[in-house]
Amino acid sequence: MKEIILSEQTVGELEDIYRKLQQEYERVAGVLSFSCNGCPDNCCDSYFLHHTYAEWAYLWQGIRKLEPERQQALIVRANSYLEQCEKELAAGRRPQVMCPLNENGLCTLYEHRLLVCRTHGVPATMTRPDGQTLHFPGCFRCQEIVDTQGEQEFSTHVERTALLRRLALLENELLDNKRHLLPKVKITIAEMLVKGPPAIPRLHCEKKKDCTMEKK
Repeated sequence: MKEIILSEQTVGELEDIYRKLQQEYERVAGVLSFSCNGCPDNCCDSYFLHHTYAEWAYLWQGIRKLEPERQQALIVRANSYLEQCEKELAAGRRPQVMCPLNENGLCTLYEHRLLVCRTHGVPATMTRPDGQTLHFPGCFRCQEIVDTQGEQEFSTHVERTALLRRLALLENELLDNKRHLLPKVKITIAEMLVKGPPAIPRLHCEKKKDCTMEKK
């Protein structure tokens, strides 16, 4: 196995994607007069799954900036989170458990939060490679605003497709254009914590190349 390390260029590209998504989020939130201030709910207890090695590695860049004791505390909470989620899933329910990174209502790794965490709340759309368009109505509070303002305002949304394509290209480049040969990522932040930094198996062609180099 080899750990995935992000270059400065990859980090810069990923953070640019985040910035543009944030700008779109703020634009839509402004049009809808939407704000999280005073909300009785906390979206950090939503059951989010994440799908890229790039974001997994980016999260661990943030984790490694913490003191070892804090890192260990997060992993303990992550294990507890996974136990609770396993019980809910076994009962046929979608888990609603507080993210292990949340402390006193705030994200421990706010600067390194992932794409889904940054975009949840306002309406959004994305078009899949097969041409099907998916609609995300936003959180309950935003849906109430949209219902009040009427269908005309529902046309206001974040269009994620172009930026998600950029993320997919970045992911493929990070994996040396061998993304299709590697295990897919579909995990929670808690699993990212427990599993440790992302690592991928050395492909047969890479092992063969190393052997050739050793013989020389």
